[in-house]
Amino acid sequence: MVYCGIDIGASTAKLVLLDEGGQVVARALRRSGVDYAGAAEQNLAEALAAAGLRREDVARTVSTGYGRDNVPFADSQMTEIACHGYGAWSQFRRRITVIDIGAQDSKIIHMDDRGRRVRFMMNRKCAAGTGAFIEEIALRLALDVSELNALAERSTSQTTLSSFCTVFAATEILSKIRMGEKAEDIVRGAFRSVVKRILEMDAVEGELVMTGGVAAHNPCLVALMGEAFGRPVLVPPYPQYAGALGAALFAKETVSQ
Repeated sequence: MVYCGIDIGASTAKLVLLDEGGQVVARALRRSGVDYAGAAEQNLAEALAAAGLRREDVARTVSTGYGRDNVPFADSQMTEIACHGYGAWSQFRRRITVIDIGAQDSKIIHMDDRGRRVRFMMNRKCAAGTGAFIEEIALRLALDVSELNALAERSTSQTTLSSFCTVFAATEILSKIRMGEKAEDIVRGAFRSVVKRILEMDAVEGELVMTGGVAAHNPCLVALMGEAFGRPVLVPPYPQYAGALGAALFAKETVSQ
């Protein structure tokens, strides 16, 4: 039997299958799109095929994330705070502070050395400091999001974005382009803006861990986060699957109990 965790985020849907020993046997990821249920079904079919399993081999499924109520095959739902925190902790098993930058929100989750959540903070209802902000920067610069990290790595100037608001930042970027500032400097400035917004949310206790797609694809931003907090940043393998992993672990523990 296997245990399934699925994290339906505003941008991407991630799924993890665990075996009886708690080892990952398959993963699947795709854009959430406008049909969350369809994305969930496609992820499950892909993961089962990769593992050589059938639907009846799944003992329990827990869904989490923005679209957790739209997974037709889920047995139960859990909050993304619970699943992201536990999924990240399970890969280090010590006192950590988790920073997860999602498409629509950012979270700081404090976990003790036994995997219990101590407290958490979420950003205000604003896209600044989230993946949506980074996507808007790419749009304004006529770039693909996948190009941003390499550009930021080449930056040699300290460009600062004074606007935290995504709408106003877009206008500011157009102004900087008109003034002749380089795209790489603007991107690095946008990364610093995201880091500053996270820095204002809460302090770090224990070791610092980053999860989410932003951490997975933007090591430059991860490095800037470490500089801002004055400590190294740990990034687990497959950081964008932390929420799905936590959900799968909760599914397994529920059946075991």
